[in-house]
Amino acid sequence: MALIERPSPNHGERRAGAGIDLLILHYTGMHSAAAALARLCDPAAEVSAHYLIDAFGLVYRLVPEERRAWHAGVACWAGERDVNSRSIGIELANPGHSFGYPDFPAAQIEALADLAQGILARHAIPPHRVLGHSDVAPRRKADPGEKFPWRALAGRGIGLWPEPGAAPPESAGDLGATQRALAAFGYDIEPTGIADAPTAAVLRAFQRHFRPRRCDGVLDAETAALAATVANGMAVIS
Repeated sequence: MALIERPSPNHGERRAGAGIDLLILHYTGMHSAAAALARLCDPAAEVSAHYLIDAFGLVYRLVPEERRAWHAGVACWAGERDVNSRSIGIELANPGHSFGYPDFPAAQIEALADLAQGILARHAIPPHRVLGHSDVAPRRKADPGEKFPWRALAGRGIGLWPEPGAAPPESAGDLGATQRALAAFGYDIEPTGIADAPTAAVLRAFQRHFRPRRCDGVLDAETAALAATVANGMAVIS
């Protein structure tokens, strides 16, 4: 894995007592890696990440892991709203949904796997806390999106993937039960039983991660079964 030092000034102290137990994956949503690097290193932009990986697999280190990078923004996971203090953020150079959303190149994913395995070896980050930006900010973000190879990475010990073919729970038609399952897993969702816009955003984020072939934000039996599986700690590598 090629590592290039490209220090960003955009970082600070982690909150006292906040351990690193989240890995958040992003796409840049910009036309080029060069443009993304310029923004992530621009003091006026007030954004950064710990690493950026370009399409060829070159890894740029922007912020030391012990420092708090500014990548998650307004976000929440398992009740924690200062996600930046508890996480390491990796940006993947990809134009994203606004600019055609191409596939992630194999060289980029291979470099990500190497980098992530090292991060997981250095920090106490469990598989269920390897997440996408859309997981922690579902109303604002769609990255890294439905083309991201979560299943393949889970097979390499990075994140998790729910067991396929899980039987729909008896509560498959109960939106409140699925909301509770998603909240138990970590999503910022209230168990209201109402199919409102925030619930649709969380369902869509969950589907992008765990059921990417259709991410419409609508509850169905498959989504309910997957939510129950991960909430009950039964998610496994497939």
